[in-house]
Amino acid sequence: MNDMKKLKNEAELFKKALVIGEKYAVNRGYKNFSATSSAKDKVESLYRLLVSDKLIQPLPIDNEDQPHMKHKLALWIAKQLPEGHTLLK
Repeated sequence: MNDMKKLKNEAELFKKALVIGEKYAVNRGYKNFSATSSAKDKVESLYRLLVSDKLIQPLPIDNEDQPHMKHKLALWIAKQLPEGHTLLK
């Protein structure tokens, strides 16, 4: 299960996922993000929030690391984007 298939534009999708995910978290009343929050903390917090809200499937425990969490966030946002979005091409 460790063979993650890279998405097209994964880095850009991940960046978009952070922006959208942060807005989602704030709308949920989450106030944990600040300018000083590290990207690593944001990734983990967003991943856990989306899992707890059942918006994404949790990773197997042995795959709960930054690369897999980032990949999950990129997959999540890819599914939210409208068909034909430039990041999906």
